[in-house]
Amino acid sequence: MKQKTHPLHPDISEDMWGKIDKIIASGKGIPGSLISVLRESQEVVGYLPSELINHISHGLVLPTSQVFGVATFYSFFSLTPKGRHTIRVCTGTACYVKGIKEAIGRIHGTYGIKEGETTEDRKFSLEGVRCLGACGLAPVMIVDKDIYGQVTSDKVINILEKYE
Repeated sequence: MKQKTHPLHPDISEDMWGKIDKIIASGKGIPGSLISVLRESQEVVGYLPSELINHISHGLVLPTSQVFGVATFYSFFSLTPKGRHTIRVCTGTACYVKGIKEAIGRIHGTYGIKEGETTEDRKFSLEGVRCLGACGLAPVMIVDKDIYGQVTSDKVINILEKYE
């Protein structure tokens, strides 16, 4: 019996490849399953590196260009590693006027990341969101699923220090 081999990737363990193989097998031959296979695979790894896209392409017997095209079309897919914690800062008008720009600047000064970037240790990813719909709490920031209102440049680092 031939042993199945997986591409080498520093972020994907053999256990993860096993889970991904099961995800691919559940979607193989089912029209329209590509998005769910990509979503579930991203949940396992945290993002979609090119080796994973190639593996999914091969497993679903789809052109790599098609898999890559879907992965780059939808904003919830990421081709780059994300941090363990995602910081979403509201950059809507109310938050902007009340000082979120200064809080973002403080995050940049402390952790060295700008919007759309991840810290080198992959602790945090910083995303700017046009509006979080909580203008009464402005400026607003969400870390993972925790919502913080009236975030100032003085408070933002204390908030982030709570996260490992």
